[in-house]
Amino acid sequence: MTPEHPVPAVPTATYRLQLQPAFPFEAAAAAVPYLASLGVSHLHLSPVLEAVPGSPHGYDVVDHSRVRGELGGEEGLRALARTAREHGLGLIVDIVPNHMAMVPRHNPALWDVLRKGPASAYARWFDIDWEAGGGKVLLPVLGGPVGAEAGQLKADGDVLRYYDHAFPLRAGTAHLPLPELLDAQWYRPVWWRLARTELNYRRFFSISELIGMRVEDPEVFAATHGKILQLLREGVVDGLRIDHPDGLADPDGYLARLHRASGGRWTVVEKILSAGEHLPPSWPVAGTTGYDALRHVDGLFTDPAGADELLDHYRSFAAPQTDRGGDWAATVRRAAYQVIGHELAAESARLTRAADRVCSSAPDPALRDRAPWALRTALQELLVRLEVYRPYASVDAASVVTEEAAGRARLAFAVPEEADAVDVVRDLVVGRAGEGAGAAELRTRFAQAASALRAKSVEDTAYYRYVPLLSANEVGGDPGRPAVPPEDFHAYCARVQRDWPGTGTVVTTHDTKRSADVRAALSVLTQCPGRWAELLAEVTGEDALVPDAQLAWAAWQTVFGLGPADPERVRGALLKHVREAGLHTSWTEREAAYEEAVERFVAEGPCGAPGARVSAFRDELEAHVAANVLGTALVHLTMPGVPDLYQGTEAEYRALVDPDNRRPVDLPPADAGVKGALTAAALRLRARRPEVFGAAGTYEPLRAEGPAAEHCAAFTRSGEVVTAVTRLSLRLAEAGGWRGTRLPLPPGRWADVLAPGRHFEGHARVAELFAALPVALLERVGGPAGED
Repeated sequence: MTPEHPVPAVPTATYRLQLQPAFPFEAAAAAVPYLASLGVSHLHLSPVLEAVPGSPHGYDVVDHSRVRGELGGEEGLRALARTAREHGLGLIVDIVPNHMAMVPRHNPALWDVLRKGPASAYARWFDIDWEAGGGKVLLPVLGGPVGAEAGQLKADGDVLRYYDHAFPLRAGTAHLPLPELLDAQWYRPVWWRLARTELNYRRFFSISELIGMRVEDPEVFAATHGKILQLLREGVVDGLRIDHPDGLADPDGYLARLHRASGGRWTVVEKILSAGEHLPPSWPVAGTTGYDALRHVDGLFTDPAGADELLDHYRSFAAPQTDRGGDWAATVRRAAYQVIGHELAAESARLTRAADRVCSSAPDPALRDRAPWALRTALQELLVRLEVYRPYASVDAASVVTEEAAGRARLAFAVPEEADAVDVVRDLVVGRAGEGAGAAELRTRFAQAASALRAKSVEDTAYYRYVPLLSANEVGGDPGRPAVPPEDFHAYCARVQRDWPGTGTVVTTHDTKRSADVRAALSVLTQCPGRWAELLAEVTGEDALVPDAQLAWAAWQTVFGLGPADPERVRGALLKHVREAGLHTSWTEREAAYEEAVERFVAEGPCGAPGARVSAFRDELEAHVAANVLGTALVHLTMPGVPDLYQGTEAEYRALVDPDNRRPVDLPPADAGVKGALTAAALRLRARRPEVFGAAGTYEPLRAEGPAAEHCAAFTRSGEVVTAVTRLSLRLAEAGGWRGTRLPLPPGRWADVLAPGRHFEGHARVAELFAALPVALLERVGGPAGED
């Protein structure tokens, strides 16, 4: 069917929907008229291929050849696409090339591998180190050692069952008694705790339930992408989001192959850029999914001096050890050592084996006589010092694995001659030494281990230990430098417009640890750090319920950012917080007494009577919270790139870490409020004037003039649209307001998009510009007075 309005090849804005059995394709189709009226050009769907039954997210794919039945199957997806096109909308789909679910009873390809072993036609799909497992795949599924669990392992025809697990039996082995039966299989069921050190397949970070895929193999790529590519060819899907490319053996090669196969469709990659890092320019993609934009937008509304003062108060209140939450860099380093030696011990062992094979068989004598312990130490010391996620084939690896890092790594060796292992390893991983398949594998394994280590040590550990300002602890964030000066923000936007104008931008996603509106509230604390410290002293006092002061600081900030909420949501988020931090309890080594103390503290403190005083404090600051909320939204919607709205965030949306941020939302929201009106106005402007915001457009900062100029952040898009927002509004109020500050507008007559009927020209008085709202969106409607 011909759409009423053509769908643009490059989105003007996307809207992310979290599909799940409770919100299938049919529910998404019912929301299409509303979303089309909102002003987006494309729906952005979470993974749509067959996943583990009941999965709330779809990232645990089990069959790439089928659209997920629980969502409505392929016909349901095609019906959604037809409905979307009738309303002028396209579809962007999230795909997961890095891994599949390690659930054999639902994963036909994996079932075949476990039944037939390396001879299976699907064996090449999975990243399994058969040699390390003695020719068997380790399956860490048992609740205890196999001897204790043997009574629950039962043959049932040609299937081995263990509670709700099912595994295929090798042909001709079903009659064997249990010990011989287990020995005869291509897999080895073991106690789940053995995965940490013995696992012999690549996994997603440290999640053994997700097994790594070998999409670098052209046949595997073709088999696992066939359905998605068919949907692209037939016009059902228009573009792609690529989940976790850093886990792949060869991201450069994969993206090039995908670009060719998809015909160059709009594609963004979930690449987390560290501070100062840029997306490899050779990647044939539109850009990232947008976490780099999130960091810059959040930082614009963070007071640098106040963040420093808040850090001082945090250290005084919580007294954290330097490397356990007191200093950002030291905290990251200690977390990295713990993760590489504990959670990723199996990955470290595999990497060491690869290095040992290269060195022991090298034709170059300079590489030989390297003890495995020395290679392991050198590898780990280099890995913990990487400041980005991983090296790539298209980027000079020596700029990632630096000589400076190598110099520090050598200090781990007591004997200088043994420290030469660092130089050997560095030369191997940057490609200066070693040839052949073994050296290539080492470089690949190093890069994959690096990305897993960075994610686990920073995002999943250090973010939960170093907590002076929770809004800074976000994917892609830099808690050690949470503030972004306006000039740095403008430089970032200019670079995006020049190099990656079609990149994605986000401020809230299914993976953010706190939604943008929660972070916007928390950022206000950088404008009143002293008052915050005084409040915490009042609500905590000599409270013996506090299990530890770092948790208490984070808990009080959590309820400040979230506002009044169901205590269960807070309890769940804070239990996850302490388990991820791993200081007093963890996911795998639970300390029941500590966790019970956390629950009591949350119930009687932040979610009890003292929490009311924090709510009252937030109420006092509501105008400044609103300034940040609206400013964040407007900047996101009008800066360079393609804004992606997470479901429900067109209205005020307060959410914590998953699963809290994946709760169903009402579409349309019951009361979208001021933020909803702003969002719709900005999206409709983008849809109506795509040339202003697209690749052919321009970005220029506008600088206010006057005593409060630093509190007005403004820019123009293509000389036709002006965005202006208030930053650090509490500091502004304390300094006496705008006091005659003006914003020089480009030539022309400018209409207020958010308050129709208002017009501005020349040097606009900022106090008048922000008379109704702390933000303004202006559209040029003519030349100077008298010219039109």
